[in-house]
Amino acid sequence: MSEEDFKLCMRKICGGDKSALKAVYEAYISYVYTIIWNMVQNKEDAEDLTSEFFIKLWNQADRYRPGHGHRAYLAAIARNLSIDFLRKKRREIPTDAFHETDRKEDAQIDSVAEQVVEKEKESGKSMEEDVVSQMSVKKALSLLNSGEREVVHLKVMGEMTFQEIASVLQTPMGTITWRYQNAIKKLRRCGYEQGF
Repeated sequence: MSEEDFKLCMRKICGGDKSALKAVYEAYISYVYTIIWNMVQNKEDAEDLTSEFFIKLWNQADRYRPGHGHRAYLAAIARNLSIDFLRKKRREIPTDAFHETDRKEDAQIDSVAEQVVEKEKESGKSMEEDVVSQMSVKKALSLLNSGEREVVHLKVMGEMTFQEIASVLQTPMGTITWRYQNAIKKLRRCGYEQGF
């Protein structure tokens, strides 16, 4: 969906047009879900938050200001929704339950690896090549820290600019480009450059 199409949809949503929300939903459901899932690391919570995301988009459509990149706008809402959810969850769950970082890291690596392989499937690879490629991507991504992985994910899968990523993550652009460059160096040392 282009910037103009999105702007038109948001205008229609402000006027109560549910078909415009459906168009945005169909264009960005997987994009929004992936951002949320990467933060909450739980399928059910990610599904619930994704639904909540589109309700929130409907309710605050009048706040959208064009010209800053609609993908970054959507990512910022998804990220903020996830952060609010995680903060609330931390208050409800004893801290001992949050020592599952290794499993979360593995799940995040699997998710990003699967998405890279999906993008590569468009090139017509065989099933065997897909499996080898996914194993290679997982190995490469396991070398990255979570900050680097998040930047690579938003840059490659989200097709966002460094400026958009900096805005979404509320991090200086220099830090974002530094993380991306470090990630790419690590990936090259591992021998994996495809898709990045």
